[in-house]
Amino acid sequence: MTRVALVTGGGVRVGGAIARALAGDGYDLLVSYNTSPAGAAEVEAAARRAGRRAHAASADLSREDDVVRLARVARERFGRLDLLVNSAASFVANDLLDVTADEWDAIMAVNLRAPFLLIRETADMLRAARGAVVNVVDLSALRPWTSHPHHSVSKAGLLHLTRVAARRLAPDVRVNAVAPGFVLPPDDYGADEIERTRRRVPLGRVGTPDDVASAVRFLATADYVTGEVIVVDGGLGLG
Repeated sequence: MTRVALVTGGGVRVGGAIARALAGDGYDLLVSYNTSPAGAAEVEAAARRAGRRAHAASADLSREDDVVRLARVARERFGRLDLLVNSAASFVANDLLDVTADEWDAIMAVNLRAPFLLIRETADMLRAARGAVVNVVDLSALRPWTSHPHHSVSKAGLLHLTRVAARRLAPDVRVNAVAPGFVLPPDDYGADEIERTRRRVPLGRVGTPDDVASAVRFLATADYVTGEVIVVDGGLGLG
């Protein structure tokens, strides 16, 4: 039986790299997108060229009914689920004291509530397949990013959800996380800022989305690993 993976935010950036890597490993793909239909369509087409079944589904993960519908699409189109990758995220900068309640809730809905809902809605399929969940956090889950306070708190919450779900779903489902570092420069970063960051990385280079995808691929098949986080930052977090 061919394995099936659901990757949220799988049309662009890190999520796109993860989806493409999993298709290369032989997974059929369900890719969710919200604002990147073209990227999702490209990932879908690439997976089909590789001989995989693939479907790109629009979903606003801030809406519970869209999240529930996404799980239903996985069930109806593929009939099983072996791997859930929660990669979609909202990334907004602000000062902690300027964040409104609505802004706080919007970040939490996408970054923390949606992964919880997807785990809840797909747990039976994952159990049947003795599958796995990989949650994509980042370094803000491990240290306070005061420039992105609500994002940082949401990712810290997602990391703890990883551990709670790992305990709750064991032994049938493994739940882990990856925490990328500087793998995609922000759009407003210039060459000088990128070079300054590169010099801070002990391994001497800026990371890539493929580095993150490699960690996801490992966790997808690491049968004796659960409740853990792999930091993919080239040593940047070492200081």
